[in-house]
Amino acid sequence: MSTWQLRLQGVGNASAGPTLGSAMCTIEKDGAPWLTIDCGPEGLTHFQSTYGEMPKALFITHTHLDHVGGFERLFVDTYFNPARRGKVRVYCPVTVVPLLHKRVADYPNVLAEGGANFWDAFQLIPVGDAFWHEGVRLQVFPVRHHWPESAYGLRVPGSLVWTGDTRPIPEVLQVFANDDELIAHDCALHGNPSHTGVEDFEAHYDAETQKRCVLYHYASVEEGDALAARGHRVARQGEVIALRTPR
Repeated sequence: MSTWQLRLQGVGNASAGPTLGSAMCTIEKDGAPWLTIDCGPEGLTHFQSTYGEMPKALFITHTHLDHVGGFERLFVDTYFNPARRGKVRVYCPVTVVPLLHKRVADYPNVLAEGGANFWDAFQLIPVGDAFWHEGVRLQVFPVRHHWPESAYGLRVPGSLVWTGDTRPIPEVLQVFANDDELIAHDCALHGNPSHTGVEDFEAHYDAETQKRCVLYHYASVEEGDALAARGHRVARQGEVIALRTPR
């Protein structure tokens, strides 16, 4: 029986800085990185210091720079490594692909010497409602963040639901978190039109759902402590959480 766990490379929001790290995580199987969610700059540094290498497979939730700002460094590491070039999988929701390309790949001559395209370094895999990764069928669902069809969450059935950045989505989680999964949910002390605040979180989710949630994407260590003081489970940078085996 394989062992599955979630390692949190970063738990902060865009203003949190290196103290909390950009929101990013890796699902591990038998202690090795299996799938990484997002590619923020501080999170990528944490990944490299933890595993001694760069990610081999990523899922991208959306294209705000605290979630994709590590791609230039990942490109350089991957393109100039013959063993990795063209083999690093990037799973990206199909409506996010154009945004990701404009954000990180659409620059004249990605190398000053010419002769290279940004996507030469990667295996870009546009995904819809579901996709397969190493024998497991994962599900993708839309969330409420900034603009319609621009941000998505990921479900590892029976194991983990990662919301990505979002407002409360109780009706979505009734469908995509209905198998007792751990739910990693965006939540700060104060909400805004793109993110969940703790009062939003408490108002929209019942007690049982709240118990299954671990909160991330907050602004500071002190804010995380304030969320915990309200009785919630709060994610910490570098924390490793045991997961159930995926269905």
